[in-house]
Amino acid sequence: MTPKKAYEKALKLGKRIPTLEPIISKDTHYSYYYALNVIKGRFILGEPVINQNVYYGFRYAIDVIEGRWELAEAAISKDAEYSCYYALDVIKGRWELGEPTIIKNAQYSYYYALNVIEGN
Repeated sequence: MTPKKAYEKALKLGKRIPTLEPIISKDTHYSYYYALNVIKGRFILGEPVINQNVYYGFRYAIDVIEGRWELAEAAISKDAEYSCYYALDVIKGRWELGEPTIIKNAQYSYYYALNVIEGN
């Protein structure tokens, strides 16, 4: 069975299916959506794979954890765009770990200065 099929089965039943979780946990996309839509909370088994994708790591912090997700911070800090969004939407202020990456990107450096630094 594929992660997609396993996720769809759990979603259709509207509940966790522990025997399918090892399958779902192999895919970033379906691990994130399984946590969000089925568990409606953290999916520990899927967190290592979710953390491999900056977008899903950021969304998992926002939508599932609803706060800081320290496991993902090293990966997020290497991306200027998501470092800005993480500072603004999760940290709600300056996020020094992401600043070295942000300052290398003119667009996000401006966005960060305007919305995070001046916004405080």
